[in-house]
Amino acid sequence: MSHDDPPPAPAKKKSPAEEAAEKRREKLTPGSLMKAVIRSGRGDATPADGDQVILHCTIRTMEGIVVNSTRREHGGKGIPLRFVLGKSKMILGFAEGFPTMLKGEIAMFKMEPKIHYAEDDCPVTPPDGFPKDDELQFEVEMLDFFKAKVVTEDLGVVKKIVDEGKGWETPREPYEVTARITARTADGKEILPSKEVPYFFTLGKSEAPKGLEMGIGTMARKEKATIYVTSTYLTESSVMPQLEGLEEVHFEVELVQFTQVRDMLGDGRLIKRRVVDGSGEFPMDCPLHDSLLRVHYKGMLLDEPKSVFYDTQIDNDGEPLEFCSGEGLVPEGFEMCVRLMLPGEKSIVTCPPDFAYDKFPRSYQPLHS
Repeated sequence: MSHDDPPPAPAKKKSPAEEAAEKRREKLTPGSLMKAVIRSGRGDATPADGDQVILHCTIRTMEGIVVNSTRREHGGKGIPLRFVLGKSKMILGFAEGFPTMLKGEIAMFKMEPKIHYAEDDCPVTPPDGFPKDDELQFEVEMLDFFKAKVVTEDLGVVKKIVDEGKGWETPREPYEVTARITARTADGKEILPSKEVPYFFTLGKSEAPKGLEMGIGTMARKEKATIYVTSTYLTESSVMPQLEGLEEVHFEVELVQFTQVRDMLGDGRLIKRRVVDGSGEFPMDCPLHDSLLRVHYKGMLLDEPKSVFYDTQIDNDGEPLEFCSGEGLVPEGFEMCVRLMLPGEKSIVTCPPDFAYDKFPRSYQPLHS
């Protein structure tokens, strides 16, 4: 190597998961995992880490006797299996076999016991009476795979983006959400049909199943997505009051709109509710510290909404209030909320006395005082 050559790049350090996968792969020996394609798939893409795979699987003995299946014709429930590669626990034969399959492909994997459920430290447990010490055939149909957004670490809520949304902002408690929602069971039965008027609910008030709320909390405006929710996160709600006995629900969601509602103190006393969207991206285009702000506002008593005690449009000759943020020139609650606004935005701020005028001298008195 000459003196002018750059030094070689250091080897990328492998993650613990990658190291564990490599160590596990050492258990493979020639002939321990064999694959035969029964039906060719389409395209040339194969699943990778982070993809969710959806598939049917039928397990047979070498004599052709079915011992387990997802298919109804073989005694199963008709519900496909779902795995997230690199995240889900699965037998070694699946971990090595799935990444070789195309969409729509049907393949037969012949596995020695050490490659399926008889593997030392196998992360999954077979059903009672399963012949884990026998060589078995696994017939797999790869129905679909796609990049998945893992919402909960236990994979109880997983999202597939169908159409990207607009902007970066996503809703959270206690935002108000407007969404078109349909739902099906894992075997395709419709349980929540589409309706002309979108659903409207507040996040965090148990008005929608917990898993659905969590999935919507990762969506941008106008995004369309499929949210896969297991029974752990299927809480009863006004949107779906009957969920008993369902193992899994697939929600098709279009996030039409959401209204930013922020609990500024976390105790419900100082609330900012956006009523007109501003321009720009939240929070990148919000005011910085030491910014010059020009704000129109109207002050009202909470228990007397018509008792306007100050209005810049009237009491300030129609001119907005000008002040520099961070200098203590306006009540604390007022400034906290304004600093989370975009240009042109209109919001309603409900402010407790100790963040309004209890600690701040008013330069004017309420009208009619």
